[in-house]
Amino acid sequence: MVATGHQIPGRTTINRTPDVYRYRMDLAFLRPLYESGGPVASACLDTTRDTPDAEKMIELRWRALREDLARQGADAATLDAMESVAGGVRGIGGPQGEAVFAADGEVLAVHTMARPPVRDRASWLPVPDPFDLVLDRGRLLPYVVAAVDREGADVFAYDVAVPDPATARFFNGGSLHVHKVRGGGMASSHYQRHSENVWEKNAEQVAQDVARAVRDVGAAVVFVGGDQRAIGLLRAHLDALEPPVVELPGGRADHDAAGALRESVDAALEDVTAGGREDVIDDFHDRISQGTAVDDAPGTLRALTDGRVETLLLGADRGGEPWLYGSPDEPRALATVASALPAADGALHAPATPLMLRSAVLGDAGFSELTGGAGTAATLRFAL
Repeated sequence: MVATGHQIPGRTTINRTPDVYRYRMDLAFLRPLYESGGPVASACLDTTRDTPDAEKMIELRWRALREDLARQGADAATLDAMESVAGGVRGIGGPQGEAVFAADGEVLAVHTMARPPVRDRASWLPVPDPFDLVLDRGRLLPYVVAAVDREGADVFAYDVAVPDPATARFFNGGSLHVHKVRGGGMASSHYQRHSENVWEKNAEQVAQDVARAVRDVGAAVVFVGGDQRAIGLLRAHLDALEPPVVELPGGRADHDAAGALRESVDAALEDVTAGGREDVIDDFHDRISQGTAVDDAPGTLRALTDGRVETLLLGADRGGEPWLYGSPDEPRALATVASALPAADGALHAPATPLMLRSAVLGDAGFSELTGGAGTAATLRFAL
């Protein structure tokens, strides 16, 4: 493929070779949601704590979702299980959301999202509805941040998702922010190294720390901010590093510098992931002509049912979403009418998105977001 570049506003260009498989999300992390026979309660809500009344607002949001789930038929034991973990995580700055799933009185999974959902959502369905969580994780990449000056450096590695064994909660991407990670606490779930030596003597060592961090999380990009002289010394030792190194405003001098670097990283990361999604769409259009992609809902449903989907492509806009039928015993099977399933008895009836995601997860397919709003498509493992 031809190398392309994406501009970070006001700074530099990221030159890279498109790698569409980096932007093809592995959906295996959703498998625990399907271990219950259903029905499953799913809730997604904004848990951002950036105002004095944030705790009360989060409590009210959860209460509204709980009441909605109860109206849909969710049992009290399942709702109590969700309430025991709902409400986000105190001490994490910046925007965040939360996705909670439960069935049969037990929590199946709880995830802290890097960004809040567009709107709070709850469902009580035969299958879980993890679409907001999938979109959030799909807009993330593993990356490394180095905040440097001539006295030292802080190196932080961010995986796409980090589990916390103590709470069985997953944290998506940047939901743990630089100024919160520094100095311990939640940093235990991230790679962190602190160097306090004279830079002229130790830039090579810090570069090794950066390279090790890149290997630890499989970073797609390295962001560097801080003192210009220190950055120059560091970059001289990073020429052989595989992911691009991008210089950004901000640094480690004080809280304001760290905050500026976090904001710069967030904006730059959005630019990189947007470019990656463009690569996915370009690859999809190339594969249409080769017969290894379908660009409509009926073709996608047939391919999911047959186990031929390599990557499911869905747009974020679910307005006017139809309902489909799925099989409880053959999870890949989908149809617009129950009679078209291998066995119509006990057919699952639910909105299209959660049923298609179930088929993709249990059919070992990946996922990529379709840009531009609505849409349903897929790339295939082999030609029609």
